[in-house]
Amino acid sequence: MPNSSRKILQFILLLFLVTATTRCDVARQARMASNLANCEFRISSVDKVTLAGVELEHIRSVSDLGITDVAMILGGFASPVFPLSLQLNIEGRNPNPKEAGLNKLEWILFIDDVQMTSGILEQPVMMAPNSTLIIPVQIGLDLKQVLSGKSSGAMINFCMNLTGVGNTPTRFKIKLKPTILVGGNALRYPGYITVNTTYVSK
Repeated sequence: MPNSSRKILQFILLLFLVTATTRCDVARQARMASNLANCEFRISSVDKVTLAGVELEHIRSVSDLGITDVAMILGGFASPVFPLSLQLNIEGRNPNPKEAGLNKLEWILFIDDVQMTSGILEQPVMMAPNSTLIIPVQIGLDLKQVLSGKSSGAMINFCMNLTGVGNTPTRFKIKLKPTILVGGNALRYPGYITVNTTYVSK
């Protein structure tokens, strides 16, 4: 049995044991958590991308960058902080006939296989039966800190690809670890769910 499948089986078994020894409302929470193990996630879209104060959503070529935009991005290289912000929209699909849910979501963001930043979404998420739901994750980071030790050329290439004017499309990946409350006990999902731009079954 693959390691990921074994972890999910252990997770569901734990939920079963909790359900067997608790009240009906807690049993419902446990069923919602168990349903979460069957849900799938993918990166639906990346919105509101801003680099050094320049909005990048409509940048498709060098000609789309104005003089002011170029000046602001170049200024980011000379500044102590080179801010990047974006909204990553995670689409969750619940194929179960019953609702699924989570209480907290830890995440780790990778761009072009470089670990950029991490955080926690402190917001309960409920997914209706046989439905999809968008979970927006707001992200902000300092490229100077993340790419510390990289050459200036590598940083320029990274920024060019991010703006859409480079030779390589930017690849986004995020790892998710849901936490659910069952009877007041916080249960963290075993391992991480790796999410790309397509659904990946666990």
